[in-house]
Amino acid sequence: MARGDSYQLQGQQGGVYLSGSGATGTALGNFRVIHALSTTVINSFTETNIVDSSGAAVTGITLAANTQLGGQFKDVALTSGTCICYYA
Repeated sequence: MARGDSYQLQGQQGGVYLSGSGATGTALGNFRVIHALSTTVINSFTETNIVDSSGAAVTGITLAANTQLGGQFKDVALTSGTCICYYA
């Protein structure tokens, strides 16, 4: 049961650990926050509310270690790095 944004941003819904690319670097589901544990390059999302100035979905995002990206993300795939994707 969803308990509101504050509860979800604390990671209480759980998350998925991703590492590298391929099967270990892909997570299926709906996510609210991506927390980079090391420098992480996000290859793609199937859906996101993070867009560029033309309205196109942004890909190839690089997150420095110990930074977070908040938004709405579905099906995250990495190019490299390690992160935790927290469920929405």
